[in-house]
Amino acid sequence: MTFSNWYSKIPLLILILANTLFYSCSENGDAEDMDYGPISVGKDLSIYLNGRGVMMQAFYWDVEPRFEWWNTIANKTDEWAVAGIDRIWLPPASKGQSGGYSMGYDPSDYYDLGEYFQHGTTETRFGSRTELDNLIAKAHGNGIEVIADIVMGHNSGGGLQYNPYRDKDTYTLFNQSHGNASGIFNRNYEDYHPNSIHAMDEQALFFEEQDLCHLQPNVQNGFWKNENSVAKYYKNTVGFDGWRFDYVKSFNAQFVKAWTDEVGGWSVGEFYDGNANLVRQWMTGSGINAFDFPCLFQMKDAFLQNDLSTLETGDMLWKTDPDKAVTFVANHDTDREPVIKESDKLYAYAYILTHPGYPTIFYSDYENIEFKEKLNTLIYINRTLAVGGLTVLFSSNEEYIAMREGEGANPGLIIYINRKASKDTRTVITPWINKKLHDYSGSITTGLSTDNAGSVSLKAPARGYAIWSLN
Repeated sequence: MTFSNWYSKIPLLILILANTLFYSCSENGDAEDMDYGPISVGKDLSIYLNGRGVMMQAFYWDVEPRFEWWNTIANKTDEWAVAGIDRIWLPPASKGQSGGYSMGYDPSDYYDLGEYFQHGTTETRFGSRTELDNLIAKAHGNGIEVIADIVMGHNSGGGLQYNPYRDKDTYTLFNQSHGNASGIFNRNYEDYHPNSIHAMDEQALFFEEQDLCHLQPNVQNGFWKNENSVAKYYKNTVGFDGWRFDYVKSFNAQFVKAWTDEVGGWSVGEFYDGNANLVRQWMTGSGINAFDFPCLFQMKDAFLQNDLSTLETGDMLWKTDPDKAVTFVANHDTDREPVIKESDKLYAYAYILTHPGYPTIFYSDYENIEFKEKLNTLIYINRTLAVGGLTVLFSSNEEYIAMREGEGANPGLIIYINRKASKDTRTVITPWINKKLHDYSGSITTGLSTDNAGSVSLKAPARGYAIWSLN
């Protein structure tokens, strides 16, 4: 080929290369330069740091390696503190019936935090008491609060005893020889349903024969009233800062309120239901925060049905109770058969980390190498630009655009989610007059400008999202 023939083909080669680069970026939602213009450099967002953080659910179901989990988490608290994690939610720390295989949701001895040999092991699945103490100290040294998972609805692993209320033997005897080696907060059949007070509480029975009766004085004293109650021991001696209450549907909200009124601490309840009004009723009765399951299920529907307008119209806790709604994308229960598909999780995280509510990150998602950098960026945006009221600017089957209106000198942000297989633009009106904009998600490399009416044609990558704010 002569030089002149080769030179004549340069424009075609450039076009082929440009198309190749464009489509490879668009497919995975990574950074793409739609106009091939000058690279935009955003401003330093640290001036907007607001002191807020996000919570990390610091476990998944059947964590490995067994007996090393407290050490594993302790070693991550330095990194997590830098990322903006201000609370870690630990699994139930006490000995369960399954011993070294227990995830803690089959509680037997609330005071055995890896100190007594029972159920075939001294350490819990997560490690020893000493290792738990070290983890809590390490977290506190990094400015991170530690949240205890409290299972107060049912027990497992007790000894057999004759139960006159059932006219048979039941596993309801908990003492030093039967599943309660600590000898503190011993229990018997009177502490479970049915008993001399009533047949059952107003909620559905859960683990029917070991369903705790919270009206019994022994149960109230053991859980929160005594000076060495579970609540006071965990807070004042062990060093936990707050509570996540497990499966609160199985007992009345008044007992969560009694616990937190007695000892305080940041608290959240697992009212596992997509009906936002039912969750709100529970929050009113308990007086504490709740996980935003309605938001989770609305996001699921939006993505599965390919209708992002659901994100605008669906009833979610954060829309009425932003200060009490704990938003999340996955947890140890929902991720075993994922509610949000892996391919949709970054959309969901982009949504909760730019919207009102207190977001939670799931350990397995954060440790996913494909997600980690993007999640760190979203967490930083949450801690800086995600402030002020929220207005939805546009929603359709495959697009969702919403604005956080900012506060004071903080301009807020606009998030643009695009599920189309190609890049997209959408003209919206903003309060930003004749301003330069930058995509702080890193998806779009070129900047934009608003006109003298605040109008701008926003851009979003294929199957991805962009988060625009002032440059």
